[in-house]
Formats: sequence, C-alpha cells, structure tokens
Amino acid sequence: MSVEQAPIEELGRELGERIAATPEYERFEEAREAVQHDEDVQERIDEFERIRAEFMQARQTGDATQSDLHRVQNAQEELHSMPAMSEFLDAQDDLSDRLESVNEAISEPLAVDFGGEAGGCCHD
Repeated sequence: MSVEQAPIEELGRELGERIAATPEYERFEEAREAVQHDEDVQERIDEFERIRAEFMQARQTGDATQSDLHRVQNAQEELHSMPAMSEFLDAQDDLSDRLESVNEAISEPLAVDFGGEAGGCCHD
C-alpha cells in the first residue's frame, strides 16, 4: 500500500464511522432490529417471499396471470403496511437519501458519479 493510499483509506474508515453515528443510520439500525425481532413481520415476510417465488416460477413457465400478480402486490402491500415494516422502509429511505448526498459530495470533485459509474463497465 502506498503512503498516499493509507490516508485515503483512513478517511474512508472515518467516513464509515461518522455515517454509522448519524441519526439516519441509528434509526435504520433500530428499525431493522425491530423487524428482525417481530414474529408477525417475519411470518409475513416468509409468506410474501413464498408468494413471490411461486409467481416468479409461474412467470418463467409462462403460466403467470394478472391474478397472480395482484396476489403478490397485495401480499407486499400488507407487509409494508405493518407498523414495524413501515418504519423500517421509511428509515431505509432516509438513510439512502443521506448516502446519496455523501455520494454526490465525493463525486463532485472527481467529475465521476462514484456510486453509479465507477463500478460500471461499457456504458454507451
């Protein structure tokens, strides 16, 4: 590792630590833990995943119907309407917005969309 790389990586670690200390991240972690420990939400997640997997399989074989799609959508709406899940999704959106702002701040002096372009290949 070059002498110049060490300070950059240290700044990256510091940035990660500071992001972890933001209210958005703390709210996200609390909401994530609440979802993980809520048995009703976990059961609804399992049910949604089962319905979605059945739909995906039916779609691959050409047997999926509009009714099947509505069933998946209804299961997702029911899951998302649960208070713990709704809080988690809101917290996730807020954290995502905050991280997008960080991405823009990093990308601005580089003239590169760090999150969108740096990992991509062969864009037209």
